[in-house]
Amino acid sequence: MKYIEENFLLAKKQDRRGQKALYEMFSPKMLAIANSYVNNLHDAEDILLNGFMKCFTKLDECRDWKSFPFWLRKIIVNDSISFIRKNKNILYADVEIADEYSETDDGYPEEINIEEIFSQMPVGYRLIFNLYVFEEKKHSEIAEILNISEGTSKSQLSKAKKWLAEFLKAKENETRTPETIKI
Repeated sequence: MKYIEENFLLAKKQDRRGQKALYEMFSPKMLAIANSYVNNLHDAEDILLNGFMKCFTKLDECRDWKSFPFWLRKIIVNDSISFIRKNKNILYADVEIADEYSETDDGYPEEINIEEIFSQMPVGYRLIFNLYVFEEKKHSEIAEILNISEGTSKSQLSKAKKWLAEFLKAKENETRTPETIKI
């Protein structure tokens, strides 16, 4: 913890070593967060770099080193949502579940591959699922962030859960061979 505090204070003084240390400490997790929203590593890297640039130019707005990880995460999440708004057509509508994922085998059928799930989950579902589950936002907050109704947020979360259940069920069925199925 002292390491974070020292580098936070250095970065606040525009010290490049402190900034580099914070970047190295937090970039892997922030990249994963950005990628969970945009589902494209190159776009997530752009969001990460822009987020850190914003972070270091506005670091005086962060109260103290203890809140830094949460403050940085908020920047990355907000930038990811802004990116999606600008660059993707998000459809909050009924999507045919069976057609939304390919029947590929990643070679690890027993493991849950979050990246694979998010890469195949429809964008509208993924966005609301991330905000609700990982960012712990309420439907009223999601509605305000995305400029949609609370009902749409609730509906999309319900559809995302259904999609996820169907996806996992299909994956489970892929792993079963005729010998393992008992009648």
